[in-house]
Parts: sequence; structure tokens; C-alpha cells
Amino acid sequence: MMPFRIGYGYDVHRLAVGESLWLGGILIEHDKGTVAHSDGDVIIHALCDAMLGAVKLRDIGYHFPDNSADFKNVDSKILLAKVKELVESKGYVLGNADITIAAQKPKLKNHIPLMEQKLTEVLQADDQAISIKATTTEQLGFEGREEGMSAHAVVLLVKKES
Repeated sequence: MMPFRIGYGYDVHRLAVGESLWLGGILIEHDKGTVAHSDGDVIIHALCDAMLGAVKLRDIGYHFPDNSADFKNVDSKILLAKVKELVESKGYVLGNADITIAAQKPKLKNHIPLMEQKLTEVLQADDQAISIKATTTEQLGFEGREEGMSAHAVVLLVKKES
């Protein structure tokens, strides 16, 4: 077994008026929110995919299908906790995660510390293990036109101490 594994995740959700905007496990006030079967938290979904991919456990849709009533409007922090268990069952724990969200609006920099804290709590990780950055796309693409948001995540998983 390798002493570490690297994973990459990507997620995107469409935005619409009247929907809730959950990002990094917190509810953010905005005139638009994500359209999704679950709560549409692109940050957590990208993080889940990165963690699952690192240990060759497919993707979030495989484990939590969007056609299952069990996951309708589910809090993505619950999915992240289940992913943590799956990763640990393969003998690994999170070393660190680096996440970037692309969204033209709202400005997210003031929300990032709480997002990092929420994810750290769910993953029972070191307080320096989660890094979240936000960027606009300079009004280019679907993010720039405020049609949707995307998130990219890279993780390093380390072999659990025996």
C-alpha cells in the first residue's frame, strides 16, 4: 500500500433564483442558489470526488445517486462524513485538501474561514488541513455569466498509522 494517494475532484451546479446557496457546509445569503438533487454544495461535492478518486472508489454519484429519494435535499456534510468513513476503510486519512471555487458572485472571502472550519469539523482534520480559495472568472464562461458555480479540489490522503 502506498504511503499516500492524491485525488482530484470537480463539481458544477446551475444557479437559479429562489434556490438556497450552500457552500462549504454553510448557508450563504444570495439572490440565487444551486439547482441540485441534494443541497448542491459544489465545494463539498468536489472534495468528496477528490477523496473517493484518490482511493479508487469511483465518484459521489456512484455512492449517492441523484435519482435516490434517500439523498433528496440531503445536507452534503452528511455525504462528506460517509466519504471519510469509506476512505478510512481503505486505510487512509486526509492529509490536506486544496479547494478553489469559481463564482462571479457573491464575494466569498469573508465566508471562507467558517467554510474551512465546518469541513475541518466534519473530517475531524487538523485545523491547517483545509484550504479554500475563491475566484471569479472575470465575467467569462457560465460562472462569469452567473449561470452556475464550479469547484475544483485536490487532496492528499496518507496511510493510517497502524
